[in-house]
Amino acid sequence: MLKTAAANPFALMVNPEVVLQAVERSERLARLSSRICRPLDKPLIPKTDEAGVALYDDAIESDEDAV
Repeated sequence: MLKTAAANPFALMVNPEVVLQAVERSERLARLSSRICRPLDKPLIPKTDEAGVALYDDAIESDEDAV
């Protein structure tokens, strides 16, 4: 069934068990080396200095030339 299902991606979504069985039996996939790249799992979001941001906001809001 996998030979005919491979031509139709929607058939693969309907019967994922067949796909998983084929992946487990695949010699080519078993020979692949793998590695885990943990830094890509979570993006680094820099922390901001909230007091500095508040001072900057106040300076921008009080600047009459900016309007």
